[in-house]
Amino acid sequence: MSTLAAYYELVGDLVEDAGGKVVKFMGDAGLLIYPVAAAERAVVGLRRLQAVGDAWLADHDTPCRHIIKAHVGPVYCGQVGTRMEKHFDVFGETVMTAALLPSHGLAITPQLFRQMGPSTRKLFKKHTPPVTYIPVEERHQD
Repeated sequence: MSTLAAYYELVGDLVEDAGGKVVKFMGDAGLLIYPVAAAERAVVGLRRLQAVGDAWLADHDTPCRHIIKAHVGPVYCGQVGTRMEKHFDVFGETVMTAALLPSHGLAITPQLFRQMGPSTRKLFKKHTPPVTYIPVEERHQD
């Protein structure tokens, strides 16, 4: 099995363990979704994905690290594609907000931060501008 295929399986397992779904992989990137009601579980899962995934990549001599951007909000979703080939996808302003979020590691928007309880919020600190929250152990790089 190729390294990329094994990596995709690892990501899928970690995302599913946190209650999410992999919508698609795009080379070394992926689009993941989680139910809003599980926002806190999703954020904890994304932190785990970053830690476990970065370690896995290092163990496989892959000079990459995870850049994770997360937001919460409504999306458009459904089966889309060509007449002959449809697949599930999500899109809309929420997806674009996440995609354009500046990040050097893991960043979440204030809207997602507000969905979390006090104990999980303590794992993050405010990072500006624009306002994002990053893990307390991550250093500011902007």
